[in-house]
Amino acid sequence: MKQGKLVTLAIESSCDETAAAVLLEGRRILSNIIASQIKTHQVFGGVVPEIASRHHLDNVNKVVTQALEQADVGMKDVDIIGVTYGPGLVGALLIGLATAKAYALAAEKPLVGVHHIQGHISANYIEHQDLEPPFMALVISGGHTNIVQVTDYNQCEVLGQTRDDAAGEAYDKVARVLGLGYPGGPLIDKIAKQGDPAAVAFKRVFLEKGSLDFSFSGTKTGVLNYVNSEKQSGREIKVPDVAASFQQAILEVVVAKTVGAAVARKQDKIVMAGGVASNSRLREMMTDACEKEGVRLYCPSPILCTDNAAMIGCAAYYKYKAGYTDGLDLDADPRLPL
Repeated sequence: MKQGKLVTLAIESSCDETAAAVLLEGRRILSNIIASQIKTHQVFGGVVPEIASRHHLDNVNKVVTQALEQADVGMKDVDIIGVTYGPGLVGALLIGLATAKAYALAAEKPLVGVHHIQGHISANYIEHQDLEPPFMALVISGGHTNIVQVTDYNQCEVLGQTRDDAAGEAYDKVARVLGLGYPGGPLIDKIAKQGDPAAVAFKRVFLEKGSLDFSFSGTKTGVLNYVNSEKQSGREIKVPDVAASFQQAILEVVVAKTVGAAVARKQDKIVMAGGVASNSRLREMMTDACEKEGVRLYCPSPILCTDNAAMIGCAAYYKYKAGYTDGLDLDADPRLPL
């Protein structure tokens, strides 16, 4: 292992963002390039895997080149190549992974496969230079809703997860029902500011006593039934009120379970991660709940909440420092467990 400051090149392609980044010593971003496909998928109301894969193929080498140029480093300066290998869309993952393998082979650099969720958690190390494990993490995105106890940089335990829809997925589906468009999370967050969160009594699903798992499909279905009922009765649907009420029902459960898990396990730090972690109402509610319990809250900037390669580079750095590397036989795993 090279002595001195390590340079990591990272690639992320698990869903619809093609991203590459260069980091110094795991926590300092030298470049963070993201090619977004949001406008491409908006017309479909969600990500189309085949289209996402084609765009990754077109963009991946471009973003790597841009990341190296912006960081002003060449492949000879790179020490580690980190890449997401799961979970995610298998076609999308394979393109990023194949690219990382090609660079690793050609430049004779070590390859480090990264779990996408571990990457999201690691975004907080970049944002908060003082942050170290242990802590409790809330990973909340379009594909995941997990409460994770992080005991070390490479060690964690999933305490709770969604049994059906992820929170971000529920946001997208409700936004579609309300005619707001895609992606749903930011649109609901914005319009909910104009609504009354107590206007409609949607169900709060806490599941069985002591469970840290989540279930959002019932709340989502409640919105659908309410909208259909109002339409059939000829009543006007107040979209801001419905959006605010739905959001409140989801977030009350998320906040209560996350902060409750931290307090029960005597953790004095909570980190948030994932695309929905940029939700303004969630941040307000988590801040209030953490202050009441004397828990310190860490949140990344919005650019580090959504899928990006800088977070993957940070996670790869800590895996490499702990002695983990992968061979060129590393395969994509769309259902990779944490």
